[in-house]
Amino acid sequence: MKQVLKKLTIAYYLIYVAAIAVAAAGYLFFRSGLVIDPKSQAGIVISSVLIFLIICSIPLTLAIFNRKTKQWAELEDTFEKLRKYTKASIIRLVIIGTDFLLGILFFFLLNSQNMIILAGIAAIALLFCKPAKVKMMAELKINETKE
Repeated sequence: MKQVLKKLTIAYYLIYVAAIAVAAAGYLFFRSGLVIDPKSQAGIVISSVLIFLIICSIPLTLAIFNRKTKQWAELEDTFEKLRKYTKASIIRLVIIGTDFLLGILFFFLLNSQNMIILAGIAAIALLFCKPAKVKMMAELKINETKE
């Protein structure tokens, strides 16, 4: 259980480290003049795709993970529960983390306030993905003695 929690916590915080790196890179792009006009055809397409991606991927990811977790909670083997939970948690973090990072990057590239709002939405969704022992045990219906 501790190994799983450690692995998920590292993955979770790596997203925030990557966000700092993406923000720094985006700032450098912005300072160097590498900006896409948000009212151009490319800017509108990028904005639309990112809006669609975030609006669809976050609820779908959270809903599918919740449904699968309920199925895994019924399994007898604790090791199998944790293995499946770990894999799905990392996939969930990657999907929502990618939305977050893209929102930050395109905030700088498009110089558009809408993109930072989208990044904020993804950041809030990431808060729901923060790994915690109590949450994991409750979701998987694991007793303290089975650890």
